[in-house]
Amino acid sequence: MPSDFDRTTSVRARRALALARLVIGAMFVWVFFENYGKGLYTREGYANLIDTYATRGSAPEAWKSVMRLMAANAAVVAPLQAVAEISFGVLLVLGLFTPAVAFAAFAFLTSLWVSEWGTAWIWELLVPMGTALALALGAAGRTWGIDAALARRKPHAPWW
Repeated sequence: MPSDFDRTTSVRARRALALARLVIGAMFVWVFFENYGKGLYTREGYANLIDTYATRGSAPEAWKSVMRLMAANAAVVAPLQAVAEISFGVLLVLGLFTPAVAFAAFAFLTSLWVSEWGTAWIWELLVPMGTALALALGAAGRTWGIDAALARRKPHAPWW
């Protein structure tokens, strides 16, 4: 039987993970509006940014090829990135489908981190990356999130 200390620690840990989910979700919403204001979801703005990473950065050459392909298709990729970023933010704030969304956010942040090698501080994205991975692994939507209600109906479903 768990002690009062164990129960209190468990509640605090769940709340801390939920708080991290809310912060990372808010970060994505903020970044969406910031990037939108900078014109980075337009074909020109997106292509210029990605070309800068590919030209000035120190990502592996294979990854730079991927970035150049993305920049060449910016008319399609830029709006897709906008939808991804705002979706990550809103879904994480709501705590909906948290494991899948947080893992997708982790993969996205990892790709951005590699893209920015040599152009940004190396630790800049490592903290959000690690946090997103922890959210994916830790059922972060089951506290203060819609996932909690869904989990009551189907507690073993992997989506929450």
